[in-house]
Amino acid sequence: MSGRQFNVWVFGDAHVGNDIRFGRESLADALRHSERGGEKGGDPFPWDIAVDIGDMCGSQGLPEDGEGREVVRQFAALREHPREAVYSVCGNHDRSGLREPAAWWWQKWVDPIGEHTQFSGVDPARRPFPVSGTWERYSFRVGNLLFLMMSDINEPTQTIGRGDLGGNPGGVVSGETFRWWREMVESNPDHIIISVHHYMLKDTTVASGEWEGMDRDENGNWRGGYHGYKPQGTPIGASYLYWVDSQPDAQAFERYLAEHPGSVAIWLGGHTHAHPDATDGGKTHIETKWGTHFINCGALTRYHNNVRHQNPPKSRLLTFTEGSDELRVRCYMHTDEFLPQGWYDRAERRLRLGRANRGRAWKEA
Repeated sequence: MSGRQFNVWVFGDAHVGNDIRFGRESLADALRHSERGGEKGGDPFPWDIAVDIGDMCGSQGLPEDGEGREVVRQFAALREHPREAVYSVCGNHDRSGLREPAAWWWQKWVDPIGEHTQFSGVDPARRPFPVSGTWERYSFRVGNLLFLMMSDINEPTQTIGRGDLGGNPGGVVSGETFRWWREMVESNPDHIIISVHHYMLKDTTVASGEWEGMDRDENGNWRGGYHGYKPQGTPIGASYLYWVDSQPDAQAFERYLAEHPGSVAIWLGGHTHAHPDATDGGKTHIETKWGTHFINCGALTRYHNNVRHQNPPKSRLLTFTEGSDELRVRCYMHTDEFLPQGWYDRAERRLRLGRANRGRAWKEA
């Protein structure tokens, strides 16, 4: 039967530890809004799976177990969906210290592969669509939708980083992950490929260009803007995926997409928390480049922000329709401080994917 819909809810940048200090449950509130509606009039909405683009942790220091337990507690707000219906990637604030086991906190408490069930509660057997890979890079398929999930990592050439430099913005992907991504793209030309990373690519969406994550003070000096100003880090590239295979400002993904336009349908990310109408750098939250639709889906947090940049908590709902190449993208506002709670119609987009969806496997969700 044609016309069936498959809804992918995309959220991230919950920064749970920051908001809970102000009495706000950034993750749990969003989960409740999706299933039961909001306290300010926002409607509930259907979703089949969710994609979490990272930054569950809110600490400028290193993540700790207490915040991990809080993340698990807030996930328990789900009533109509299993915890395993949420597929996650690691963000820069979820990284561990340079001298700690790689992403130990995120692996333990968010646990995308289901290797630490006693802490995270994630049972891999309950995934509506099984995952294949490692915590750093994994994939799953829904009909002819192929999700390529890539986590942000510490840059191995750095001697000072996460913790010492706060969230140490400037996205990082290993050479192994990039080559895995390229092979997956090239071996699945008949799929609608959805790439997921915490960061957007350079010069694709709002404030994703050089220095666009920073502001200048009254004397013309750089200071923190959307992201913290850390001169010992990579402030020039704080807003985009900066390191690939230990090469700064590598633009490996950008070059590939430019040379193979349309090979990837969608890139989902976040990291930069902006008002849904923001156009910093002459770019919006949703832009199309190289035949790829780039969608910044952040952020759920209300309090992990620079006071000079408004960020009403929000998320996105992507609706795929069987037999159609149209993608509907809607924006849901989770508070009412700047805009009414619920759907923000002005931010809605309808995009073309280049090939129609095949929904025969959706019934597994």
